[in-house]
Amino acid sequence: MGASQSKTDAAPKVIHSGTPVEDVVDYLSDRMASPETTPERQSTLDNHIRSRIQAEIQTLRAEEEKVRQEIQHALEKENLDREIDSTSENGGVSQGDAAAKNSATLIGDLEEIRAKVDRYQARRQLGDFPSVKEAGEAVVSCYRSNESTPLECWKQVAQFKAAVADAETQYLASLR
Repeated sequence: MGASQSKTDAAPKVIHSGTPVEDVVDYLSDRMASPETTPERQSTLDNHIRSRIQAEIQTLRAEEEKVRQEIQHALEKENLDREIDSTSENGGVSQGDAAAKNSATLIGDLEEIRAKVDRYQARRQLGDFPSVKEAGEAVVSCYRSNESTPLECWKQVAQFKAAVADAETQYLASLR
């Protein structure tokens, strides 16, 4: 180690190239001067940018869905807290009783809706009054037979009005 000294080679090494250095320098300077990228490079850049945009969109959508779920959960909790507070104010019931009371309330609401539907169906059936239909048909036939003198149909119109008035009173009586 250290016993021998380094020798320097006196002959310089020369590398010969088939392309003159000026040509390479001109090519590189021309390429640096032109801001245009090759179509392959542009396509690669475009695809890379598109993939990053898509990834960012997916990330944002996932975050948006997470925020939506958190908001929905918070609203559900708030509604449940309100419901529990309202039931505890009404009688100091425990949470198990609140659930039973809520079920009873829901059943009551369903029964009320069923009753309304039944009343609606009964009202629809009341709409088929034969006297109203007959009076309306009489008015139509009178108008058709007296096209030039429609005032001749005043009796049929009065009968129709009376039939409608009777139907209205029956309908209002059915609501009570």
